[in-house]
Amino acid sequence: MNSSRPWFCSLPVLAALLAAVGCSSNDDSAAVTVPSPHSAITKLCRNLDKALPRTVDGLGRRDPTPASALTAGWGNPVVILRCGVSRPPKMIDPDVANGKDPDAVAGGVNGVDWLMEKQDDGSNRFTTANRETYVEIRVPGDQDSSTVLVDLAAAIKKTIPEGIAE
Repeated sequence: MNSSRPWFCSLPVLAALLAAVGCSSNDDSAAVTVPSPHSAITKLCRNLDKALPRTVDGLGRRDPTPASALTAGWGNPVVILRCGVSRPPKMIDPDVANGKDPDAVAGGVNGVDWLMEKQDDGSNRFTTANRETYVEIRVPGDQDSSTVLVDLAAAIKKTIPEGIAE
């Protein structure tokens, strides 16, 4: 400390440093955009939220921010679920339906149909098909997505009826 300055001149700097450290967070939960579907879809999504398992692929629940019944998460890095999302453009692409798009694959797991899309960040995005609303799951690229989809299938089948989403 500079002896020509009184000791209390350093207090504002010290206080600011402590405030910054105190406000920092070790919480590395993911931040997501919460979908904004109409009320009937929101009701389906709220029902799904109540039926979701506490663990997925052995990972504990770790919801993203902001908190919403339309989003959920598990683990770290976080597996993210968003309910009431818009239809992905590739869902109507004939190349995907004919197996000609290497970045998008259609298929089903335990009675739930999915469109899988590889993302630029290495993750995989899965979106339900043939359900009254679209549910999206983002799985980190180094994680086995099949167990995630198996663990979520029962809740989706129970709460999101088969049909065509708007």
